[in-house]
This record gives sequence, structure tokens and C-alpha cells, in this order.
Amino acid sequence: MTERGIVLWLPGGGWRGWSDEDGSALAEHGLTVVQGRYRLTDEAQWPAQLADVRAAAREPQARARAAGVPFLVAGDSAGGHLALQLGLRGVAGAGDVDAVLAYWPPVDPLAEDWLRALPGRGGDNPWVPLLGHPAAADDPTTVDAIPTTHLGNQVPVLLVHGAQDEAVPASQSVTLTSALLRAGHPVHALVTHGGHALPLDRPDIRAVTAAFLDACLPG
Repeated sequence: MTERGIVLWLPGGGWRGWSDEDGSALAEHGLTVVQGRYRLTDEAQWPAQLADVRAAAREPQARARAAGVPFLVAGDSAGGHLALQLGLRGVAGAGDVDAVLAYWPPVDPLAEDWLRALPGRGGDNPWVPLLGHPAAADDPTTVDAIPTTHLGNQVPVLLVHGAQDEAVPASQSVTLTSALLRAGHPVHALVTHGGHALPLDRPDIRAVTAAFLDACLPG
């Protein structure tokens, strides 16, 4: 299969561990998958994670440019949040990532849907160790960590979320979809059956991923 692009995969795990998902299913779409890592919250707080994924992106981005193929970033859950941050803000500046694929990402710790979900999580809020303190609307670190504060570079975005996700409410992706569209981003979005951490090779997820890549990649 002809290489259609190089994608940096950022794993989830609540910013404090690693999920088992490695993004390898994206290779079925002609993408070369490169694994990325970043400091977890027992090592550093935001924005150290953004600095780390930018550093992880430099080599695969340079490979993509040398090969004349697109450079993409993707991730699941917390990794999806970081993929959005990297795509919206760029590796070295806005506009140098060609597409973002974010699967069930947490987006906004201040949103009512997130706050309503906390009792079901036993009060566990992974945003607190990420930020180093509870999220607050007047806190610059909180604002910086929310992807919707960095919209506007028109990078294409794929969002996929399970409607029964109890870890990250699906409405986080729905709200982000609206914000991206208002800011002029091409968006593909799927809210489907199932909970958190769905298989990337499940037929409906594979199909929307393929449609997104066909729409935003050359050839």
C-alpha cells in the first residue's frame, strides 16, 4: 500500500498512565504510525505535555516533509486532547499539522457535562493533577489547556466518541464539533454506540476514519 501520510500516535490514560491503544489500526488506511510519549502528571504539569508532544512530533514531521506526504497527529482520550492541542497550535507554529484524529477526547474541565460526570467517576478528576490545581475560568493554565481557546488555523479534525462513554461525556466532542465548525475547520464527527476506548478497527469507526482521510489527504 502506498504511504498516504505519517501519523504521530499519542496514547491516552488520563495524562497519568498509558492506554493499551497504540493506533496501529490506522496503518490499514495507508498511514505510517509513529508512537509518541509525554510526561505524565506524576512528573510534570501542563503545559509540559504540550512541549513533549511538540518535541516528539519534530522527527516524524520532518520525515513526512522529506517524503512529500502529509503529517497527521492522532490520539485516544487524553492523547486525543493532546492531539487536538498539537494540531491546533502546531509543532513549531500554527498550520504545520495537516490533520487531527481525536478519539473520545476530554476537552473542557469547566463544562457542565464534565462536572455532572464526576460523581459517576467517584469524584476522580484527572484534570486536577494535569493542571496542578482545580480548573477555574479565570486561571490562565486552565484556559490554555482547553482546545477551544486555540481554534482558527483550519486544520481538518476527526472526532469520534461513544454515546455511552462514562469516562468522558460524548457531549464534549459534540460541543467541540460546533466550535470547530464556527471557526472554519473542516470536521468529520461520529457519535456512536458504546462507551470509552472503542476499537479503532470497528467497522463504523474504520469507515468514518477512511472517509475523513479521503476528504483531507491528497490522492
